Parts: sequence; structure tokens; C-alpha cells
Amino acid sequence: MGVRLLLAVGGGAAAAVPFGLLLLLVEGAWPPLLRLDAGAARRLHEVALEHPGWTATLRFLSDWLWDPATLRIAVALLTGWLLYRRAWRLAAWAAATAIGGALTGVLVKVVVERARPSLQDPVAEAPGYSFPSGHAMTATTSCAVLLLVLLPLVPRRWRGLCWAAAGISVLGVGFTRIALGVHWFSDVIGGWLLGGAVVVLTGWAFEAWRGDAGRPRADVSKGLEPELTDEEPEPRAYGTESGSRDR
Repeated sequence: MGVRLLLAVGGGAAAAVPFGLLLLLVEGAWPPLLRLDAGAARRLHEVALEHPGWTATLRFLSDWLWDPATLRIAVALLTGWLLYRRAWRLAAWAAATAIGGALTGVLVKVVVERARPSLQDPVAEAPGYSFPSGHAMTATTSCAVLLLVLLPLVPRRWRGLCWAAAGISVLGVGFTRIALGVHWFSDVIGGWLLGGAVVVLTGWAFEAWRGDAGRPRADVSKGLEPELTDEEPEPRAYGTESGSRDR
């Protein structure tokens, strides 16, 4: 178990390397990155001012459909359902990923203290610091949880659509935050990278947990716990494996 957890930590650390590099560039005010941020903010802000209907749609998506509160409620409901199904380990993973991601994002924001874009005639406003984007990070962790938990319940022919929907949601959240002028481009990239690192770390830890319970490595394309379709998702005894069915 110790070796598996060590590998999990190593995998999470490796996944965090791209975020660490971006953080260094943000903290060091790297001129090419600043120019990219400023150029993207300026161009999208001009479009937002010229197309109020389009901007209103972006506000609805950002403030309601893809709002962090909405996504966290969805994960909380899913976690409650997993507890009802007695899928204790999967429920713990979902909760740990969501809560760990939220706390990590807040901590990094406080440490970096990056100011949000200041635009003339802003179309939207947001409180707090800017890096990384909380919306982008929450979308990454929440969509990953929803996708990796529910995939075993989805027929194989529909799984590609589920992956596409999750990807569109994550990318869409990032785009709305830049287009509304409340985040820099690098804030969104940072949110995606940090959220992805959290998912990789907790996912590796869950795989170590599965291995310790005597279960084989799961194919991520089929979900984190394929045995969720069984009547008893949890192993009957420590170190024993229960069967699974691929729908």
C-alpha cells in the first residue's frame, strides 16, 4: 500500500509541474505572458461591448449553469447517492477531490494575490484575487468527478458523448471568464492545470486503494470504479475482488 501511495503522490507532483511553471511566469511578470493576457482581454472585451446579447448568454452560463456553486451541488448530490449505494470509497474520493480542489484554489489565490483585469466599461465584475480561476478549476474537478463516477452506468456507445460534454463544459467555463473580463487568459490556464493536478493525485490514490482491496487497475475510459454497476460496489472483504459488468 505504501508503494502505491508513493506512486500516487509522485504522479500528482508530476501533474503539478506545468502549473508550477505557469505560476513562476505569473509571479515573475514574464512580458510575453503579460502581452498575451492583455491582448486576449482587450479583444474579447471589445466583442462583449459590441454584442450585448452574446454577453448576456455568457453571463448566464458563467453565473448559473457553470457557476462553482452549481457544480459543487451536483457533486454533493452525487456523493450522497454514492453513500446510498454504499460505494463508500468512491464517495470519499468524490468528496476529497471536490473539497481538496476548492481549498487548494483558495490557498493559491491568497498566496499569489494577483489582481483581476481592470477594463473600461466592464461587462461583469467578480470579487477576490484572480489567479488561478476558481470557475475553471471547479469545472475541471467537478466535471472529472461526475464523468469518472457515472461512466460505468452509461452504455458504451454514449460514453464518447459524455467525454465531449465534459470537455466542452470545462473549455466553455474558461472562455466565459476571459470574455467577461473577470480573468486573465493565464488565470484560466492555471485553473485547468491545478484542477487537473488535483484530479490526477486523488485518482492515483484511489487506484492505490483499489489495488490494496485486490481489484485490478480500472480503464479510465470506462470510469474510475467499473464495479459501481454491481449490487455490492464495495469488496465483500478486504483484499477480495468483486465482479464487474461493462454495459
